[in-house]
Amino acid sequence: MNRPPKEFIQVPHQQLHDFVAAAAQKVGLPEAKAQLLAELLVANDLRGVFSHGTQQIATYARLMRDGQLNPDPQLQVVKETPCSVLVDGDGGLGYFPAHEGTLRAIEKAKTSGMATMMSRNHGHFGAAGIYSRMAIGHDLIAYVTSGHQLNLQPGQPIFDAGGGSPMSFLAPTDQEDPLVLDFGALHDLYANEKRAQITPVAPGLVLRCIGMGEICQAWGGLLSGLTISPNPPRWTWPGANQGALVVLLRLDLFTDPAEFKRQMDLYVQQVRQLEPLSGFSETHVPGGIEAARDRQYRQEGVPIGKWHQDRLESLAGELGLAVPWQ
Repeated sequence: MNRPPKEFIQVPHQQLHDFVAAAAQKVGLPEAKAQLLAELLVANDLRGVFSHGTQQIATYARLMRDGQLNPDPQLQVVKETPCSVLVDGDGGLGYFPAHEGTLRAIEKAKTSGMATMMSRNHGHFGAAGIYSRMAIGHDLIAYVTSGHQLNLQPGQPIFDAGGGSPMSFLAPTDQEDPLVLDFGALHDLYANEKRAQITPVAPGLVLRCIGMGEICQAWGGLLSGLTISPNPPRWTWPGANQGALVVLLRLDLFTDPAEFKRQMDLYVQQVRQLEPLSGFSETHVPGGIEAARDRQYRQEGVPIGKWHQDRLESLAGELGLAVPWQ
């Protein structure tokens, strides 16, 4: 899904950042939020997570311009305890309440040992790995998910119960790149052709993927206040159809953080010595390839494929902006 394009142009990441920020402000997003959105989308491109990188601004800008999402959301902390926070996104993009809520949850976890954040009333919150990575450097482990409004009808395939199925987990390290698992449980099962190929030979695997997606819907969606039926809509803005959950645990509840991170370093190193899967040349724990790409792309520029270029060029034309490579 996120393999580097075979044909591409290399674009400095700062130019991509400036384009996203300019496009977001063109459709009414305040500068501070536009800068944060640009930072988060470019960070995904740098890791090679192009599906959730700067090409997404083409969708987000149109949703805000066309009144599907609130371009100037006023975040509200609805409920707060020493170990939890519930943030309402006021119908805007999910990045803003999820980011703010995760920052608050990190501070709570550092004090209380564990903490959770729930966000609600917002659109897409991006890659789940954005928020698990925010816990790096704080001696925490993390779990992140999100759910969105479904409209299940009798006779639909069971795959539809899993929704978008985003999940991310963090296990920190000391010197090595941290273990960051960031995935959609059903992403290889969206296409009917792949379903037909995989299900007969690995039905247990398929059911586990669906089950993980259902957890995303239950914990990230229903727990945020979304209802099973989309009618009437739960919230005011049409594109505000998602919620998100972040759970954080402090390492020293269970073990010495320094020793845990030392053992994680050894684990990462030993995994690199294992035999790779067929068709692969290297082995890494999750997050290792992304970290290597980040270092490479910061130096060489982000590889932007044709489809990515077309998306940004189309938006630039609509908003009267220059594309980042001009």
